[in-house]
Amino acid sequence: MLKNFKNEKSVPNDEKSVPKINFKTRNPYPMTRNPYPMTRTKLIVDFRCFNGNIFLRGDYMDKNYIVKKSNYFIMNTSYDLSLEEQKIILTLASMVQPSDEDFKPYKFKISEFMKLLGVNTKTKYSEIPKITKELMKKVFEIEEGKKLIQTAWLSGAMYEKGTGYVELTFSSYLKPYMLKLNTMFTQYKLSNILSMKSKYSPRIYELLKCNEFKKQGYIDIEINDLRQLLRTENIYPRYYDFRRFVLESTQKELEKLTDIRFDFEELKTGRKVTSIKFYIHSSRPNKTKNKVCATKESKSTSEEEKCSLELISTVKSIFKENITGLEAKSILDTAKNDIHIIKEKYVLSQYIEKIGSIVGWMIKAIKENYQLPKRKEKDGSFNDYEQRAYDFDELEKKLLGWDK
Repeated sequence: MLKNFKNEKSVPNDEKSVPKINFKTRNPYPMTRNPYPMTRTKLIVDFRCFNGNIFLRGDYMDKNYIVKKSNYFIMNTSYDLSLEEQKIILTLASMVQPSDEDFKPYKFKISEFMKLLGVNTKTKYSEIPKITKELMKKVFEIEEGKKLIQTAWLSGAMYEKGTGYVELTFSSYLKPYMLKLNTMFTQYKLSNILSMKSKYSPRIYELLKCNEFKKQGYIDIEINDLRQLLRTENIYPRYYDFRRFVLESTQKELEKLTDIRFDFEELKTGRKVTSIKFYIHSSRPNKTKNKVCATKESKSTSEEEKCSLELISTVKSIFKENITGLEAKSILDTAKNDIHIIKEKYVLSQYIEKIGSIVGWMIKAIKENYQLPKRKEKDGSFNDYEQRAYDFDELEKKLLGWDK
């Protein structure tokens, strides 16, 4: 029988202390016939008891649970959520299990959620329904290939009056970015974000965590792209304020609360800061305190850095459409820095009538090596004449406007 914890003074919160029951027997069901009498069967029940209620794993919360998202989603989706909204979403994401084929309604106690966040005030009982209601109104966009998805985070929320329970369900449109991820994903413990005070800290933490294992040990992000990802274009228009209230504030929180820390370097074009180089480090016991960012002129950057920035600039100049530095870098990485391939596929795009996202189409075209369809020659005298010769180099120049 499962033990009833109603009279227990404390409830186990650590995953290690979760009771596990092992049944080792030739036949775990003595009233039925065992077709394999010599087989030893091991049954492990993983559950948590809270106020006398039994919760299977996935129906209760733990700070050591893992949040898992696709890298594409982290690096290419911009949204504006309050700190409380982000914590609700990330806590819910940590309850998704690796074996889940589909999202399911996740039911938990509001009091347990408050305890997890370290909130003691009872006003949150009335605040959380307001937060989830606002959260369902916040629609954001995911653009991938020819698809433009407009979705909210939650498909529904249900509160049981008088019980303190809430049941939340993710939108089904988020499944490709949170379920059954085998490659190109980022994962981290929920505990890394629970104590954060700045709404920008969880977002920057994910961006850096996504690039933690880059060979070069850093990531360059253009200021305009970073502002767009964080939705701070109109909140901190002055760079001084952006640096103080976003970058430096997040730097302190990540070093104090998470498993990574970062330094950053300002890359300037003339006197204007145009890019930020984030140096990502794993947290260690002996951390250097009071880290400050370094400021360097573009002229003093290494030859490799100059080359990288020039390539991104070159890619952006190829496109008639406006693309961001991050999008240009994604195309560049896919083409393995081969500008000729990028030009070739862009010229090919001019023959396509409808393209939803030029960036997504380009990445797919490079990966799958799209080619112009070849004409089928018919037998007979109809085309028995000298075919017109095309100067494709000249055609490319005209399409890209390089002939002027």
